[in-house]
Amino acid sequence: MLNRFGLFQLNNSLLFWCAAAVLFATTPRTVATAQENDGAGAVISGKASAQDVGLPIYPGSKPHKDKADDSSGANLGLWGGGSGFKLVVLKMESGDSMDKITAFYKHALQKYGPVLDCSNPAPSSDKSSKSDSKTLTCGDDKPEKGGFLFKSGTKERQHIVAIQPNGPGTVYTLLNLGSWSAK
Repeated sequence: MLNRFGLFQLNNSLLFWCAAAVLFATTPRTVATAQENDGAGAVISGKASAQDVGLPIYPGSKPHKDKADDSSGANLGLWGGGSGFKLVVLKMESGDSMDKITAFYKHALQKYGPVLDCSNPAPSSDKSSKSDSKTLTCGDDKPEKGGFLFKSGTKERQHIVAIQPNGPGTVYTLLNLGSWSAK
Protein backbone atom coordinates (compact mmCIF):
# COMPACT_ATOMS: atom_id res chain seq x y z
CA MET A 1 0.00 0.00 0.00
CA LEU A 2 1.16 3.51 -0.69
CA ASN A 3 0.85 6.05 2.09
CA ARG A 4 0.04 9.73 1.55
CA PHE A 5 3.69 10.43 0.72
CA GLY A 6 3.72 7.85 -2.08
CA LEU A 7 5.92 5.47 -0.06
CA PHE A 8 5.15 1.86 0.69
CA GLN A 9 3.89 1.20 4.17
CA LEU A 10 5.47 -1.84 5.73
CA ASN A 11 4.89 -3.23 9.19
CA ASN A 12 7.71 -2.99 11.73
CA SER A 13 9.19 -6.40 10.87
CA LEU A 14 9.34 -5.65 7.16
CA LEU A 15 10.71 -2.17 7.89
CA PHE A 16 13.47 -3.75 9.99
CA TRP A 17 14.47 -6.04 7.12
CA CYS A 18 14.44 -3.12 4.67
CA ALA A 19 16.80 -1.21 6.96
CA ALA A 20 18.97 -4.32 7.25
CA ALA A 21 19.17 -4.49 3.46
CA VAL A 22 20.38 -0.91 3.23
CA LEU A 23 23.08 -1.61 5.82
CA PHE A 24 23.92 -4.90 4.14
CA ALA A 25 24.19 -3.16 0.76
CA THR A 26 27.01 -0.93 2.01
CA THR A 27 29.31 -3.95 2.44
CA PRO A 28 31.26 -4.83 -0.73
CA ARG A 29 30.12 -8.06 -2.42
CA THR A 30 31.26 -9.88 -5.52
CA VAL A 31 28.39 -12.07 -6.78
CA ALA A 32 25.81 -10.81 -9.29
CA THR A 33 23.71 -12.23 -12.08
CA ALA A 34 24.32 -11.25 -15.70
CA GLN A 35 21.33 -8.89 -15.66
CA GLU A 36 22.58 -7.15 -12.52
CA ASN A 37 26.05 -6.67 -14.04
CA ASP A 38 24.70 -4.99 -17.18
CA GLY A 39 23.16 -1.54 -17.17
CA ALA A 40 21.23 -0.08 -14.27
CA GLY A 41 17.81 -0.59 -12.81
CA ALA A 42 15.52 -0.36 -9.84
CA VAL A 43 12.59 -2.33 -8.50
CA ILE A 44 10.17 -0.94 -5.93
CA SER A 45 7.02 -2.98 -5.46
CA GLY A 46 4.59 -3.89 -2.73
CA LYS A 47 4.17 -7.30 -4.33
CA ALA A 48 6.41 -10.35 -4.20
CA SER A 49 6.01 -13.93 -5.37
CA ALA A 50 7.54 -17.30 -4.52
CA GLN A 51 9.74 -16.91 -7.60
CA ASP A 52 10.96 -13.48 -6.40
CA VAL A 53 11.84 -14.80 -2.96
CA GLY A 54 13.33 -18.05 -4.30
CA LEU A 55 11.35 -20.31 -1.97
CA PRO A 56 8.06 -22.18 -2.38
CA ILE A 57 4.91 -21.05 -0.60
CA TYR A 58 3.74 -23.54 2.03
CA PRO A 59 0.62 -25.28 0.63
CA GLY A 60 -2.65 -23.67 1.67
CA SER A 61 -1.03 -20.44 2.90
CA LYS A 62 -2.45 -17.00 2.30
CA PRO A 63 -0.89 -13.52 2.46
CA HIS A 64 -0.65 -12.10 5.98
CA LYS A 65 -1.18 -8.45 6.87
CA ASP A 66 -0.71 -7.14 10.41
CA LYS A 67 -2.97 -4.19 9.56
CA ALA A 68 -5.52 -3.79 6.77
CA ASP A 69 -3.35 -1.22 4.97
CA ASP A 70 -0.11 -3.25 5.23
CA SER A 71 1.39 -5.01 2.27
CA SER A 72 2.16 -8.71 2.66
CA GLY A 73 5.19 -8.38 0.41
CA ALA A 74 7.91 -6.07 -0.81
CA ASN A 75 10.36 -6.30 -3.67
CA LEU A 76 13.15 -3.71 -3.57
CA GLY A 77 16.30 -3.54 -5.60
CA LEU A 78 18.79 -1.09 -7.05
CA TRP A 79 21.74 -1.88 -9.30
CA GLY A 80 24.12 -0.20 -11.67
CA GLY A 81 27.66 -0.69 -12.90
CA GLY A 82 27.87 -4.18 -11.46
CA SER A 83 26.92 -3.13 -7.89
CA GLY A 84 23.61 -3.25 -6.12
CA PHE A 85 21.26 -4.79 -3.60
CA LYS A 86 18.07 -6.80 -3.59
CA LEU A 87 15.49 -7.41 -0.88
CA VAL A 88 12.36 -9.47 -1.35
CA VAL A 89 10.02 -10.06 1.59
CA LEU A 90 6.84 -12.11 1.64
CA LYS A 91 4.73 -12.55 4.79
CA MET A 92 2.28 -15.46 4.80
CA GLU A 93 0.02 -17.33 7.22
CA SER A 94 -1.22 -20.88 7.54
CA GLY A 95 -3.60 -22.75 9.82
CA ASP A 96 -0.97 -25.49 10.16
CA SER A 97 1.35 -25.87 13.14
CA MET A 98 4.79 -24.30 13.44
CA ASP A 99 6.29 -27.82 13.40
CA LYS A 100 4.92 -28.51 9.90
CA ILE A 101 5.99 -25.10 8.54
CA THR A 102 9.44 -25.46 10.13
CA ALA A 103 10.03 -28.90 8.58
CA PHE A 104 8.84 -27.66 5.17
CA TYR A 105 11.21 -24.65 5.11
CA LYS A 106 14.22 -26.44 6.60
CA HIS A 107 13.95 -28.77 3.60
CA ALA A 108 13.28 -25.95 1.07
CA LEU A 109 16.28 -23.91 2.28
CA GLN A 110 18.67 -26.83 1.68
CA LYS A 111 18.89 -25.98 -2.03
CA TYR A 112 20.96 -22.92 -1.03
CA GLY A 113 23.37 -24.85 1.20
CA PRO A 114 23.56 -25.74 4.88
CA VAL A 115 20.62 -24.45 6.92
CA LEU A 116 21.48 -22.40 9.99
CA ASP A 117 19.06 -22.54 12.92
CA CYS A 118 19.38 -19.04 14.37
CA SER A 119 16.79 -19.95 16.99
CA ASN A 120 19.57 -21.82 18.80
CA PRO A 121 22.78 -20.53 17.21
CA ALA A 122 26.06 -22.26 17.92
CA PRO A 123 28.71 -20.00 19.46
CA SER A 124 30.65 -18.29 16.68
CA SER A 125 34.37 -18.79 16.43
CA ASP A 126 36.83 -16.01 15.66
CA LYS A 127 37.59 -17.67 12.31
CA SER A 128 33.96 -17.66 11.09
CA SER A 129 33.19 -14.16 12.33
CA LYS A 130 35.74 -12.38 10.12
CA SER A 131 34.01 -9.79 7.94
CA ASP A 132 35.85 -10.99 4.82
CA SER A 133 34.52 -14.54 5.20
CA LYS A 134 31.81 -15.59 2.74
CA THR A 135 30.40 -18.02 5.27
CA LEU A 136 26.89 -17.15 6.38
CA THR A 137 26.40 -16.86 10.15
CA CYS A 138 23.49 -16.02 12.40
CA GLY A 139 25.38 -13.04 13.82
CA ASP A 140 23.01 -11.16 16.09
CA ASP A 141 19.92 -12.40 14.23
CA LYS A 142 17.41 -14.23 16.37
CA PRO A 143 13.69 -14.95 16.16
CA GLU A 144 10.97 -13.18 18.04
CA LYS A 145 9.98 -14.88 21.30
CA GLY A 146 8.43 -18.29 20.66
CA GLY A 147 9.51 -18.38 17.00
CA PHE A 148 12.18 -19.82 14.75
CA LEU A 149 14.69 -18.24 12.36
CA PHE A 150 16.53 -20.14 9.63
CA LYS A 151 19.12 -18.95 7.08
CA SER A 152 20.81 -20.49 4.10
CA GLY A 153 23.12 -19.29 1.34
CA THR A 154 26.12 -16.99 1.56
CA LYS A 155 26.67 -13.52 2.96
CA GLU A 156 26.12 -12.24 -0.59
CA ARG A 157 22.90 -14.20 -1.23
CA GLN A 158 20.85 -15.06 1.83
CA HIS A 159 17.50 -16.78 2.09
CA ILE A 160 15.87 -16.33 5.49
CA VAL A 161 12.69 -17.80 6.98
CA ALA A 162 11.19 -16.42 10.21
CA ILE A 163 8.35 -18.47 11.73
CA GLN A 164 6.00 -17.27 14.50
CA PRO A 165 2.97 -18.76 16.27
CA ASN A 166 -0.35 -17.16 15.33
CA GLY A 167 -3.13 -18.50 17.53
CA PRO A 168 -3.64 -22.11 16.45
CA GLY A 169 -1.74 -21.46 13.21
CA THR A 170 1.50 -19.91 12.02
CA VAL A 171 2.76 -16.69 10.44
CA TYR A 172 5.99 -16.88 8.48
CA THR A 173 8.17 -14.42 6.59
CA LEU A 174 10.34 -15.37 3.61
CA LEU A 175 13.29 -13.16 2.68
CA ASN A 176 15.70 -13.08 -0.22
CA LEU A 177 18.56 -10.69 0.53
CA GLY A 178 21.46 -10.00 -1.77
CA SER A 179 24.18 -7.43 -2.27
CA TRP A 180 27.11 -7.25 -4.68
CA SER A 181 29.79 -4.87 -5.82
CA ALA A 182 32.04 -4.73 -8.86
CA LYS A 183 35.70 -4.95 -7.98
